[in-house]
Amino acid sequence: MNTSALVVMLGTMILVTSLMIYFFVRVIKTPPKPEPDSYLDNDDEPDRQVKP
Repeated sequence: MNTSALVVMLGTMILVTSLMIYFFVRVIKTPPKPEPDSYLDNDDEPDRQVKP
């Protein structure tokens, strides 16, 4: 394998790996969205209602 092919291969591997790590960290650090609809919110009995 010549030098230019090795540089291209290593550059591509480093780019793909760094993008994978970047997006993985973004997914892990994103806070979960609150559920808009839950069973307790739809319950008819006032004793079981979630108090804000």
